[in-house]
Amino acid sequence: MSKIDSKQVEINDNLSANKEIEDFIKPFREHIEKDLDSVLAYSVDTYSKSDGDLNTAIGNFMADAVYSESNPIFKSRTGHDIDMVLLNYGGIRSILSKGNVTKRTAFELMPFENSVVVAALKSAQIDSLISYLSKGKRAHPISKLKLTLDKDYQVVEAKIKGQNIEPNKTYYVATNDYLYNGGDNMSFFKTSDSLYVLNYKIRNALIDNFIKNDTISPVIDDRFIQIN
Repeated sequence: MSKIDSKQVEINDNLSANKEIEDFIKPFREHIEKDLDSVLAYSVDTYSKSDGDLNTAIGNFMADAVYSESNPIFKSRTGHDIDMVLLNYGGIRSILSKGNVTKRTAFELMPFENSVVVAALKSAQIDSLISYLSKGKRAHPISKLKLTLDKDYQVVEAKIKGQNIEPNKTYYVATNDYLYNGGDNMSFFKTSDSLYVLNYKIRNALIDNFIKNDTISPVIDDRFIQIN
């Protein structure tokens, strides 16, 4: 019978780097760092997800970017347009700082590997989505949905692309795979008629949008508000 000896090796800052390995990976690291720091656009101000109550400039930017970059892909594959976008407040992981915007900025905003998916929802599920937003009272990023609440957080108006929500109509809602699978308790996605996987990361949508728009200047608007 063979005897196997083992010992515990603590991983800490006292471990010295292996020069041979460091020399090998150095050019790759430098190439990646240079690529991450390449300037794509300019942000006219600093934007944070804490800047607004029910919608924020940075959340609006991210949701609008997902719509503008994902819709052509979805339409080319299905012949349909995306009707609206819903992301999550907690998915915004950094501020967007004033000044140069780089690929690193996109990785800071969205460090996760979440991808864009499009769920086909009936109007009843859209009603559940709207109820979730009105009860949650959080600035989850949305695009193409306009939601107005009264002082008691009851829905006064809800429109998609400027139109009233129609009974029995199918709406194509872009989101990320984490939320589609029930993240942040968004259970209304579970009964979707169909799911379209675009194989397109949220982060890549942000990068593509940065490249197309050399000046980033999002605003807080009236897409999700409360009136007295």
